[in-house]
Amino acid sequence: MIFISFEGGEGSGKTTQIQLLIDYLTARDLPVAAMRDPGGTPIAEKIRTVLKDKKNNALTARAEALLYFASRSQMVETLVRPHLDEGTIVICDRFTDSTTVYQGHANGLNLDELEFIGNFATGGLIPNLTFLLEIEPEAGLARKAAQGKLDRMEAKGLEFHRRVAAGYAHLAKSNPGRIITIDAGLPVNEIHEIVVAHVEEVLDTQTN
Repeated sequence: MIFISFEGGEGSGKTTQIQLLIDYLTARDLPVAAMRDPGGTPIAEKIRTVLKDKKNNALTARAEALLYFASRSQMVETLVRPHLDEGTIVICDRFTDSTTVYQGHANGLNLDELEFIGNFATGGLIPNLTFLLEIEPEAGLARKAAQGKLDRMEAKGLEFHRRVAAGYAHLAKSNPGRIITIDAGLPVNEIHEIVVAHVEEVLDTQTN
């Protein structure tokens, strides 16, 4: 089973790289399924709507985290694990690292408590490989603003997103074997080549 996640601050280009990887794996006739966190299932998509809606600014930090866990738990149990059990490569736009960074490092919740609840929500599932697309918060938010209206998480402010960036940097240093940090400012094709090289290494390990 191969489970790949993509992480990064707002505007880091995750969506583009995920699609390029899907196209690459599909061209190789490999089974692949893509999903997003929060979301992926009808129930989880409803939770995503609550989390992204700027009308819900009164949402507390703990409630916010628990909603992310609930959405993730539903997705893992009904989509991710069944696909992995079938031998499908699963690619996810964000996973538990996002909660560690956004709700933990940036929002101030206890990291040990988040890890404990996260393990319960996912049954201890951890990606085989995580790509962290690193971007300066100012540049990433400018990209998102140029694309249109910011959602509730994107609109939290520059200082919040600077804490997000610092959190990701800390997380990457703590997980060097799993998290591959890539400069999001590199050309799209160059980033894709780096991603493919690491995915191929994992595929070789799984097949040998």
